[in-house]
Parts: sequence; structure tokens; C-alpha cells
Amino acid sequence: MHEQQTVRLQTEVDTHASRTHTCGELSEGHVEHHVILKGWVDTRRDLGGVIFIDLRDRFGLTQIVFSPQDNQAAYNKAENLRSEDVISVKGTVRLRSNDTINPKLPTGKVEVRIEDVLVLNTANALPFSVSSHEEKRNLANEELRLTYRYLDLRRPELLEKLVLRHKVYQATRNVFVKHGFMEVETPVLMKSTPEGARDFLVPSRVHAGQFYALPQSPQTYKQILMIAGFDRYFQIVKCFRDEDLRADRQPEFTQVDVEISFANEETVYNITEDLLATLWKEILDIELPLPFPRMTYQEAITKYGSDKPDLRFGLEIHDLSHAFEGSGFRVFDNVLASGGKIVGINVPGQGDRGRGAMDRLDKDVVRKRIGAGGLVYFKLPSDGSETYSSVKAEVLPASAVEKAVEAIGAKQGDLVLVLAGKDHQVHEQMGALRLHMAKDLNLIPQGNQGPWSFLWVTDFPLLEWDEDSQRYYAMHHPFTSPHPDDMESMFDNPGATRARGYDIVLNGHEIGGGSIRIHNRDIQSQMFKLLDIDEEEAERRFGFLLKAFDYGAPPHGGIAMGLDRIVMLMGGTENIRDVIAFPKTQSAQELMVQSPDIVDDHQLNDLHIRVEMPPEE
Repeated sequence: MHEQQTVRLQTEVDTHASRTHTCGELSEGHVEHHVILKGWVDTRRDLGGVIFIDLRDRFGLTQIVFSPQDNQAAYNKAENLRSEDVISVKGTVRLRSNDTINPKLPTGKVEVRIEDVLVLNTANALPFSVSSHEEKRNLANEELRLTYRYLDLRRPELLEKLVLRHKVYQATRNVFVKHGFMEVETPVLMKSTPEGARDFLVPSRVHAGQFYALPQSPQTYKQILMIAGFDRYFQIVKCFRDEDLRADRQPEFTQVDVEISFANEETVYNITEDLLATLWKEILDIELPLPFPRMTYQEAITKYGSDKPDLRFGLEIHDLSHAFEGSGFRVFDNVLASGGKIVGINVPGQGDRGRGAMDRLDKDVVRKRIGAGGLVYFKLPSDGSETYSSVKAEVLPASAVEKAVEAIGAKQGDLVLVLAGKDHQVHEQMGALRLHMAKDLNLIPQGNQGPWSFLWVTDFPLLEWDEDSQRYYAMHHPFTSPHPDDMESMFDNPGATRARGYDIVLNGHEIGGGSIRIHNRDIQSQMFKLLDIDEEEAERRFGFLLKAFDYGAPPHGGIAMGLDRIVMLMGGTENIRDVIAFPKTQSAQELMVQSPDIVDDHQLNDLHIRVEMPPEE
């Protein structure tokens, strides 16, 4: 056993010349060419006297053949090769026989008969298979694959997504250069700001007790660039937010950051649409219809219960409040009396759902997951029998049910789902129920073959009220300009003030957001007051920007698009970690290098920091 292990450790110096071709390159035109290939052993098949190996590199697979008739020494070495050994081979390209052609491979019509092989490195037994022949359903669990990320990245499926990301980078730069933009890098060590998500802080060794912050966005820097006269700026930039994670969110992420002087909303829309249309055409060979449709924030919430609605399926939300006015059903009457709403969706073809399924929908989804008070539903059986109401007729009159069914346009065989509650909240709850029903009924297309439902959501509220802190927060950020028509009423009715803000949405995912910015010192100071930021704090945090406004700031606006999320959608995956080379887990850990980690005491002393662990740790 020891001798066998010793043999495995013997590797050879690469005395071959540089490779002549990649493993995805050879074709019928190379027949009889003498070639040198280098790569990893993907699979090995010993057919008794002839050994076939699929040799793999980043560019593809080539079948190589070892036979004693070609070279006995090479054949002997091939008997000891195993998955992921790194080898260099010399040989001659031959046509495969008709019955062995592999039409799934670009190199599938040829093979290389090997005359010499060098073992450049050997591989231990793998914790999981990375072969291109491995089926997706046999994948190892994600935690193990992230621990051995260098192996996981060898899988063609994952490699393809990183190649896609590379193409997005190149095409993005080309589009912005075409539009006269200048790529400028902004600082990674910057100043902490009081708004937005939590900052990642970096302690200063030189300035005791002071901290840098990693940028959540280069927002203020790109505005300064506009004041400096750069006119059109873009950057593919790393940003950082210390927030709870989910499948499409990471603590460090990449965004396409854009700012334009003398811009209005149409300027931003046109350039953004050109970028996305170019990406889809050049990379996916898909023509996107332009311009993208637009919808106000209020319409999105009212019809779909979300500011990032997925329009690939129906199930629109209907306001049924008028149908239940004066119904005598105490729950509905109380909601309407307090200014709330009663809303519903019509689910076609589900009118025969059983009582058990509806009870589970109410208990497990509506109450537990969505957090609504309870579900009311009406079933219109497909056999044409009378409508069934989950609330008895003596409590909720049949006339009110009929009025609601008619208002929502339900037909025989349909199911009407109804929720009641506070105006904005009940729409969001119904939006969540809408998405659940669409997923449950497989109404949402999967993969990256479309349809591609792009949407601009416009006229966002400038501010949103937080009950816990009893104050307003900026819906986008504190540098967003109020809508011109609402400028006079900002202080009288802050909650009703619209912003010149917009989001770009794709298939229910926000892939970008931006606004026309404030460029006037007085308006920016008023905005800070609305956000409960006093003059002293505003000067300490943002004095540099306020001062810059005094020296000829042009009107400007822009957008930031999530590059990771765009690539995720283009690649047909729902997991953002699939398109990032070295991602974090949902607990913000990088398992391969074991980050974050403790540091030595002397490093903490240099930074004037003492760590106090929570009692439970």
C-alpha cells in the first residue's frame, strides 16, 4: 500500500513544449496533425487493451486514446491515471469511427492517439465528483462544495456561469465607452454614513478610535465627480452591506455604477435599456423589445403587492372593498371602518381544491409565513354547482360573495382568495400569496430561455415611516430629489411626497435602482431635516458634499445595477452564489479559507481594540 501511494506522488517535469491546442478546439480540420494537450483527467474507461480518457480544460473536452500499439510506455502510465490527475500528452489527431462520434461535443468527431504522456500532478480521492458527465441531481451538498470551491469551480456548469460573467463585464464596458462614459475608481476605505444598511467598519491604526467604512455604494463620490465636471461616469465596483443574507444577496457584491450630468429620467432609461439589450443580444442572442414598459410604484403595489412585480403570470390583485361594504361581516366591516382594504386574487382552475388543502394554505402559508390574520375563499366548482364560501352565509351574505366573484371576473372552476387588513400591508401580504400560488401551480417559467419581463417602476415615495424609531427614512437614499410637483408639500405631508426615483425590475427581481439627485444645498439640507439629521450631524457626515454644492453643481442622476443578480438571471439559476467565484454562505462565511477568523492580540492592540465576546460565546 505504501509503495502504491509513493507511485502516486511521483510527478514529472513538463518536458513537452507548450500546448498546441486547448481541449475544446480540435475538429476534422486537425486530422493527422501532431498536437500537445494539457489538462485534467475527467473520466477514464479501460476497454481491455485500449484506454479512453476525456481530457478537460477550461475550453472543453477531448477524447484521448492509449493503446500498446501506439506506445507501450504511455499505455502503462495511463493504467495508473485517475480522476483530476494533471497530465500533458503528445499525439496525433484521428477521426472517430461513425459509431463512436459524440454529437454533444464540439470535439466529438475526433480523438487523439497518444504517443507520450507526462503526469504533471496527481489528485487524491475527491470529496465529490466534478466530471462534466456528472448529473446535476447527484451534486454534493453546497456546504461541502463551498469548502472545496477550487474543485467545484471545475464543474462545467459552474465554469460556464463565470465565463458568462466575464462576457458581461466586457460588453458592459463597451456600451458605456460608446456612450461617452469615463471609468473612474472611487475609494474602498471611506466614511461611515448614518442611513441605509449597516456598514462594515475598518479600524484605523494611525487614528486611534476612528474607523473607515467599506462602501455600501460610491454614491457621494460619484456625485462629486459630476460636480468636478466629469459629465458621465461608470464603474464596475465592489460594495459591502452588513445585512441578513438570502439566495440573491451577498455581504459583498458587484454593481454597475452610473452617474450622468444634465440628465433626466429618460436619459437614464435609454442608456440602461441599451446596456441590457446589448447584453441579451451579444451573450444570449435574444432581442429585447424596447422601450421597457413602465409602472408607478403605487400601481405595482396595488396590482401585484410588490415594488418588484413578476409579470410573467397573471393573478392580479383586485380591490374588493366596495363589494363588501355594508355586508354585516364584522371582520370586514371593522377593516373598512379603520381605512383598510379587502383585496383578492382569482386563481383559474383551482375551484375543486379540497378542504384539507385550503386549511393548510390558510394555516401554513397565510398565517405563519405571510403573517396575515386569516384567509377567506370562494370556490366555484367546475361541475357548475353553487359557489362555496369559507364563511357561512349567515355571517357573510351570499349577495356580497356574488358581488365579489363578479367584480374579480371569476368563472366556473376558479378559486377566489381574499385577505383584509391595513391598506399597504394587505397588498404586500396578497402579493406574497400571489407568488406562492404561482410557484405552487408552476406558473413561473424556469431557466434562462425567457420570457424576459423587464419593467421600470417609477414615482417611488421619497420617504417611508418606521414605527419602531418613529421617524422617516429615505426610500432610496437621502440624496434623491423630490418630485417637482411635490416640492412645496415636502414638510406638510412628507409621507405623500414622491421621489424622482426608479427601479429596473426583471422577472420579479430588482436588478437596479437609481434617481435624479438633489444638486442644491438648501434642498439637501431640508431633506436631512426630514430625516431627523440635525445641522451638526449633517455637517459632520456630509459637509464635504454640501460645500461642493456651493461651487456650481450640475443637475445629475444615475443608477446602480446589481451585476451578480443580472448574471444570475442570465445564467438561469436562482442562487447568486453560482455566479460568484468565491461567495459567502447565508451566515456570511467563506468556507474555503475559513473567513471570518480571529486575529492575534498584537493586531488588536495596534488598532486600539479590545474584543468582548457575548456571554453565550
